[in-house]
Amino acid sequence: MMPETSQQTPHEPTDSVPFPFNQRNVCAYEPIEKSIESVRVLVVNDLLRDESDLSELAREEWGETAAAKLERERYISSLAVENIVSNVTRLVREPETRVAHLSEAVEAAREFRPQAIVLSGTLSDFDYYNPDIIRRFARFVVGTTIPVLGICGGHQLVGVSFGVRCVTLDGLEPGERRDGREFEYQYHYIRITDPEDPIFRGVHVRDDGGWQDYTTTGRMLRVWQNHGLQLDGVPEGFKLLADSIRCRNQMMVKRTDGQLIYAVQFHLEKSFQDLARNLHRVNPNLTPEERKRILREEASSRTLWAHPNESRDGRILFENFLRLALEHEKKKD
Repeated sequence: MMPETSQQTPHEPTDSVPFPFNQRNVCAYEPIEKSIESVRVLVVNDLLRDESDLSELAREEWGETAAAKLERERYISSLAVENIVSNVTRLVREPETRVAHLSEAVEAAREFRPQAIVLSGTLSDFDYYNPDIIRRFARFVVGTTIPVLGICGGHQLVGVSFGVRCVTLDGLEPGERRDGREFEYQYHYIRITDPEDPIFRGVHVRDDGGWQDYTTTGRMLRVWQNHGLQLDGVPEGFKLLADSIRCRNQMMVKRTDGQLIYAVQFHLEKSFQDLARNLHRVNPNLTPEERKRILREEASSRTLWAHPNESRDGRILFENFLRLALEHEKKKD
């Protein structure tokens, strides 16, 4: 910390930087405190991996492009899994994680004995999946007492497993509109419908200057979205926790039958994506102007969800889920 900064009082404004950074004397990029001692998390990769994961419909419609599509699925899955594992490792002092594909999730849960399961997002529609994989996982998630968090496609997978349809944002079956779908993309606001649920602990606590004022107005959250499908209802036994104009079921929970299942349509795991992670690739021998151009392009392409304060709401929900999972385990004991 610079000497000049250390002499400032906690909320003493400074004219050297713009709002909201001038409202506090700490860097907005300071590390997030690890307040959870330990947790064992199974991360389930819900994306397609190889041809054995495909349905007959996928084989028929994809044809010779199947290999290229599966390669993209594997690439996206590596990013999705990395984001989830990063959240766990940066929120927990002594984390223990294991990654398993959707087709191997049941066995992995039995062997690893996780305290929490996190389901990744998806890329392809579920009718492109081998139906045996979906049915087997559905039987597992309907009966498990291990706390589960479903993210985006994982949220939809939970809903489908409990008997709810997955449709486009304008209410069509996925097969009716493969192309040209409406999407929710980048940051959107959603409305909390049950603010008393413990998953929202700390969301309205504002100790970081000018950030997140909207959370005290209309019970809003600001979350990262990237989806063209949605659940067309709330499964029996679940309670709606958040909605929005374009997608009613943004978040839900099941607390009956000894289960704790949270599912969110948005990507709360984006909290710790590193905006500058790939900037080491910039050649230091370039001219200053050329380096600045490349840096601007990189920053623009990565978008502001990389900022830990921009993603504050998602981070808090993720951390609260891990805490609730540990509390749930104690209740079982």
